[in-house]
Amino acid sequence: MTTDSTTETDDGIDPVTLEVLRNQLESVAEEMGQTLIRGAYSPNIKERRDCSTALFDAEGRMIAQAEHIPVHLGAMPAAVDAVRERDPKPGDVFVLNDPFTGGTHLPDVTMVSPIAPGHDDGDGREGDENREIVGYAVSRAHHADVGGMTPGSMPAGAQEIYQEGLRLPPTRLVEGGEPRDEVRSLVLANVRNARERRADLRAQQAANERAEERLATLFADHGRETVLSGFDAVIDYSRERITEEIAALPDGTYEATDVLEGDGVTDEDIEISVTVTVAGETIDVDFAGTAPQVAGNLNAPIAVATSAVYFVVRCITDPEIPPNHGCYDPVSVSAPEGSLLNPNPPAAVVGGNVETSQRVTDVVFTALARAAPDRVPAQGQGTMNNLTIGGRDSSFTYYETIGGGFGARADRDGMDGVQVGMTNTLNTPIESLETEYPLRVERYALRDGSGGPGRFRGGLGLERSVTVETDATVSLLTERRRHAPTGVAGGGDGATGENLIDGEPVPAKTTVDVPAGTTVTVKTPGGGGHGDPDERGDGGADD
Repeated sequence: MTTDSTTETDDGIDPVTLEVLRNQLESVAEEMGQTLIRGAYSPNIKERRDCSTALFDAEGRMIAQAEHIPVHLGAMPAAVDAVRERDPKPGDVFVLNDPFTGGTHLPDVTMVSPIAPGHDDGDGREGDENREIVGYAVSRAHHADVGGMTPGSMPAGAQEIYQEGLRLPPTRLVEGGEPRDEVRSLVLANVRNARERRADLRAQQAANERAEERLATLFADHGRETVLSGFDAVIDYSRERITEEIAALPDGTYEATDVLEGDGVTDEDIEISVTVTVAGETIDVDFAGTAPQVAGNLNAPIAVATSAVYFVVRCITDPEIPPNHGCYDPVSVSAPEGSLLNPNPPAAVVGGNVETSQRVTDVVFTALARAAPDRVPAQGQGTMNNLTIGGRDSSFTYYETIGGGFGARADRDGMDGVQVGMTNTLNTPIESLETEYPLRVERYALRDGSGGPGRFRGGLGLERSVTVETDATVSLLTERRRHAPTGVAGGGDGATGENLIDGEPVPAKTTVDVPAGTTVTVKTPGGGGHGDPDERGDGGADD
């Protein structure tokens, strides 16, 4: 149903009130994110903003999200569903990171808090008996270490999840408003740099508390029933808009295949296959034909694959549609059990969240390029270029994902040195990095000529060189070191990436102990070009 300025929605809310509520609910999620970023201690959260926040209703449907990390947000509903199965009560706070029970990978720690603002029972009192759960506040943050076999908890050679860190199913960190100090102590006893982890957990809890405070204010301003009806209305609004966009795509079945460059145990290519069916107002995405789960850590939980699909659908439709449960209703995703994209425990998964998710994005974009050619860019760098450096004495852990080339689009050049696909983080400023860690940045620059040629050229990759000033462990999880990001419509491929330690090439996925004075260099891929390079002339103005 399309609304005008005088027609109420099916939920009894006029369009003006709906628009006001939608913006206010989205501002709740944004304020949560700002609270988390300001309160965190680790540069990974306070500088790089490797975190996400969202607001859910009592049924576990996403109402609003801050525009943070795509791979976090699309997978959050699984975390809320896992908590709802634990019979949450007002005043509880759950913490989890288990990829097989609502998480993505172990460093992404999720906090879920039932929202239950008190309300008047008729005589001016607000008793616990009147506290009804009306929603959930959710924050997810990448913690720089959660234990495991290497500092930073992203070991390249892990072959089972137990090697990757502390695994937390949904567990009450606070019960009925009372902190469970023994749970917090258990978590902190199993991580490196516990002081920093403690502060980041507190920042997440503060973010969730902010959501309940703001929702109570909205209840006071608009009335409880109006706000709760608004939950349904904003979801219906987004569902209506996304189905209109999907219906405008040509019906059909679209297929594509791409590969990952080994799993950290072997160097053999690992196939990801997809069949996308557009039928009327729905999209079905089936990963049958994808490789079985692998020995290394490139396995990705189905929630991660689903998140990547949601991201692509939002990119090829109107990105201004409010992101909530309604956007995802018309999209179904499946992958064979025991496959790379739906592994069985105790599969290692830490690289699946950061690298496999990127290739899922690439392959689904490729499939849908026939349905929406003007909306699908050439391939971007297709990797997060994960670099983790940790002191062998556990004194510090530094984690960074390094930007690269964005694929050229049908009407403009690709962007240079940016995050693409399933991540949306900032970089760690050199001043902050050198202040916080025993590291020295030797070089940080664009890679000239790394973007694929075309009428519109691909974005440029980056080069970052860091010298370690103490004995340390270096872990690299990267892709597109063998298979270049491809151009489209006659455009050329972007340059592949390269990893070096003291000037010598090292594998795309490796963990190695290094002495003080070692220099680690990551050269990231460029984006593919779009269109015939001979048609470029002096056009293709960069962003």
